[in-house]
Amino acid sequence: MGNLKATILVVDDTSSNIMLLSSLLKENYRVKVATNGEKAIFIVQADPPDLILLDIMMPGIDGYETCRRIKSEPKYSDIPIIFLTAKSDDEDESKGLELGAVDYIIKPINPLILFSRIKTQLSLKQARDSLKDNNKYLEEEVKRRIKEIELIQEVSIAAMASLAETRDNETGKHIQRTQLYVKQLALELKNNELFKDYLTDKSIRLIVKSTPLHDIGKVGIPDNILLKAGGLTKEEFEIMKTHTVIGKVAIERAEFVIDIPNTFFKYAKEIIYFHHEKWDGSGYPEKISGYEIPVSARIMAVADVYDALVTKRVYKEAFSHEMAVNIIKEDSGKHFDPIVVEAFLKLEKKFKEISYELKD
Repeated sequence: MGNLKATILVVDDTSSNIMLLSSLLKENYRVKVATNGEKAIFIVQADPPDLILLDIMMPGIDGYETCRRIKSEPKYSDIPIIFLTAKSDDEDESKGLELGAVDYIIKPINPLILFSRIKTQLSLKQARDSLKDNNKYLEEEVKRRIKEIELIQEVSIAAMASLAETRDNETGKHIQRTQLYVKQLALELKNNELFKDYLTDKSIRLIVKSTPLHDIGKVGIPDNILLKAGGLTKEEFEIMKTHTVIGKVAIERAEFVIDIPNTFFKYAKEIIYFHHEKWDGSGYPEKISGYEIPVSARIMAVADVYDALVTKRVYKEAFSHEMAVNIIKEDSGKHFDPIVVEAFLKLEKKFKEISYELKD
């Protein structure tokens, strides 16, 4: 409270008691008064005091009910209330304390006891307020740090993805488009019973953030293979396929350096390593099939192939949107998860819009 005087609200229906308490307190504290419970509640709501001295026996609502109403409001519940009363039964004291009062002083009032109790409760309140302020600061600091980490993560992803782009014929627009395709598919599939536990808001966010890294392993593929204008030989294709392994190893090394659990790496590795697997088991690198393929990779597969089909590459012309849709539909249950294809078909107009808006 610094150099400012603490404010004490005196609530009593007897004017002589109010005068006595005001005269005792005014030198050290700022004093407000109320002659009944309703006025006390109004004052608390208008300008909350630091402490309340509350009589029990009053006309209208008594001190117990006044205390209960004040304590029922979360923003006023931490104001210490000391009951002042002629009632001295243990039962009366227990009732007051159960309602949230911090102390109970029997009339006639001993000034030394009164000052001592007030000082104690104000010190405790100041300590609680300080702790609350510290907790709030720590919460804000944690939020700031999390935001900072997320920003660093995004910049790192962008930097790694950009590195892959410099060695590939694909552009940054490919990364932007596939991110949007993946996001659309994930949000659609989230409503499916089979995917709802996997596709949470958090996992979707991390999956979408991970998509720019899907071909990061291409940095390890020789130029004569990566940039070849014509078709690849069998031996060359085997080397090209290793980009999934190279990318996964790179992420695992990053994981090892950080040495902390990170769910982002989980989705990044799934997408990098498994997005060329096929539903029928004829893909690579592990030749796994069906539900063995992680959901993130199954979604990425459709997004990546669609973009490859509708985009011009050094080795092919761009297919029309309609041709790409038919190819993906025909490969349902062979290359792609049939349920992901169903979601794609629902969203195909949206895919076409994204493809047009972010064309190379």
